[in-house]
Amino acid sequence: MASRVYGSPGVQPANRLPSLAIRSSNWQRWLTAGISLALLVTILTRLDEFGFRQAFSVLPATPAFWLSFAAYYLALPGSEWLIFRRLWTLPASGIVPLLRKLVSNEVLLGYSGEAYFYAWARSHAKLVAAPFGAIKDVSILSALAGNLVTLAMLGLAWPLLANVAPQLHGKTIFVSTAVMLGSSMAILLFRGRLFSLDRAALRSVFSLHLLRLAVTTVLSGVMWHLALPEISIAWLVLLATLQLLVTRLPLIPSKDLVFANLAVFLVGHDNAVTMVVAMIAASILATHLLVGLMVALPDLLARRAA
Repeated sequence: MASRVYGSPGVQPANRLPSLAIRSSNWQRWLTAGISLALLVTILTRLDEFGFRQAFSVLPATPAFWLSFAAYYLALPGSEWLIFRRLWTLPASGIVPLLRKLVSNEVLLGYSGEAYFYAWARSHAKLVAAPFGAIKDVSILSALAGNLVTLAMLGLAWPLLANVAPQLHGKTIFVSTAVMLGSSMAILLFRGRLFSLDRAALRSVFSLHLLRLAVTTVLSGVMWHLALPEISIAWLVLLATLQLLVTRLPLIPSKDLVFANLAVFLVGHDNAVTMVVAMIAASILATHLLVGLMVALPDLLARRAA
């Protein structure tokens, strides 16, 4: 029996099928504990190198900025909670493994969070009997939505690149566009073999991904504007496009720091724009470290006590 699929007729919730319960195997326990340990070691290492005072000194102390920051940070795990809530009837506590998934992807290695979340879902068989297909489909649709939104932003930013960032106006953009178009076309071409969920569920998941990307793009612009009110619309569009391009890079952790480094490369070290972008990226990393400690340490202590 496959996992519960949103919109599929005749499929009963997994929690009504106790006979399908899957016991957590040793490899699942070792995987979740290993990711938690690796996350904790990495966080403690980076905490020793991180300058919190510098990160927060140039950012505004207004409630509007930090509310936008919090909404930006929680948009991805929040949207994924809504998705898996519909697919699996995920409880409110399911936000915790989704936060760990986010931090693992950003602090350790891209897609390490998916590996953890799969192991977590397998160990909670009352929620879902076969989670792999749903997790795979959600990840593929996230990539597809990201590609499409990035291409749309590239089209919007193209007239501005020649004046604001001429080094990006040419081969670099064409190569990036070709890669995104090729991967998106491949997903659409082989969708019959790639996806496990039904069409209604796929549409719902894809719509939530698009909404989340639109919200985070707007929130990024709001944060930059609040931190630097004199920033032009051209720079807001360019930064949003560059940020989306960086998120398309696979298997790279700390994409916000990569984005900040690219901004420094584009406009120089002394520009106020790069300072604000770098400090927001540093604040996001600091939040990753704090959230990672909060979600990884209790799990390791519980396993040690057991």
